[in-house]
Amino acid sequence: MKIGVPKEIKSNESRVALTPAGVFELVNFGHEVFVQESAGEGSGFADEDYTEAGAILLPTIEAVYAMADMIVKVKEPVTAEYGLIKRNQVIFTYFHFAGSEVLTRAMMASGAVCIAYETVKDTDGSLPLLTPMSEVAGRMAIQQGAKYLEKPIKGRGVLLGGVPGVPPGRVLIIGGGVVGVQAAKMAAGLGAHVTILDTNMKRLRYVNDIMPSHVVTEFSSVYNIKKHIKTHDLIIGAVLIPGAKAPKLITRQMLKEMRPGTVLVDVAVDQGGCFETTRPTTHEDPTYIIHDIVHYCVANMPGAVPYTSTLALTNVTLPYILKLANNGWEEACRQDAALANGLNIVKGEIVLPEIKNAFENLSV
Repeated sequence: MKIGVPKEIKSNESRVALTPAGVFELVNFGHEVFVQESAGEGSGFADEDYTEAGAILLPTIEAVYAMADMIVKVKEPVTAEYGLIKRNQVIFTYFHFAGSEVLTRAMMASGAVCIAYETVKDTDGSLPLLTPMSEVAGRMAIQQGAKYLEKPIKGRGVLLGGVPGVPPGRVLIIGGGVVGVQAAKMAAGLGAHVTILDTNMKRLRYVNDIMPSHVVTEFSSVYNIKKHIKTHDLIIGAVLIPGAKAPKLITRQMLKEMRPGTVLVDVAVDQGGCFETTRPTTHEDPTYIIHDIVHYCVANMPGAVPYTSTLALTNVTLPYILKLANNGWEEACRQDAALANGLNIVKGEIVLPEIKNAFENLSV
């Protein structure tokens, strides 16, 4: 199979979909891998690393799309890429269709086979291709939230860990999944007081068992959310419904009940966000303020640490890329139920129910 790796052109996205090691594996199986020049530079991989691994370098993104049977990416195609996608071409990347009707319509019109990392799901319900980026985003949520709590950036002026004689900052995490647990680990490590809310009691018991005593758990409800937003300095939105839009758990009206300078970090922004006031931002312009509340809603948070993120992502995607390349997408999905769950749009037809539910009467 001919596999293409274009350079990511989404704002401030420096990750790359294949490392030289991944290229070497694919070439070793007899596949041709076409990598756009400088695609790996942002993650610390030089063009020479790819050629030594057996890749064929191409000068433009247009050339990569034209040559490839399957395109492997990190983020969803942006507008400039829509017209480059060929009918029946396999596109394997993060899509988050429920968060964008424009993208959904464009991929339907392209006639491509769209397989989304974020909905590849194992029999135990885990999301193996989303997990590593959720781990990165969860940890970064605290790192970024702590920074934007500083007064010069319009935050409350709170040091999360506090100091002797001064109480620590308070972090509220809505959602006890992978993002929530990783955020809690980071916040607890800084010495903050942490509250995790979730509706899954089994998950709350697990969190309660693994976390230190200054991380407390509570059942998530509108009442409890409204209670805690009044007293917490940093609030992390970490609720995920795979493939579907995230629920709006904090409304615009609720912002008025928070203390000025409170920071909201919405890790679910790719799926529409947990907060009513969420809108996607970039690393160039990451925050905005509504009712004196700082919002951080960067849609590709792991892109800020591309070396770590690229290695973490390709560790888990490469086995699936090999299955698709070795067997073709149809046979690979027949053999692997987890991969079959990744099918979102196939030759113009939405096949994932959660996307259908996100958009009523959607047609090209």
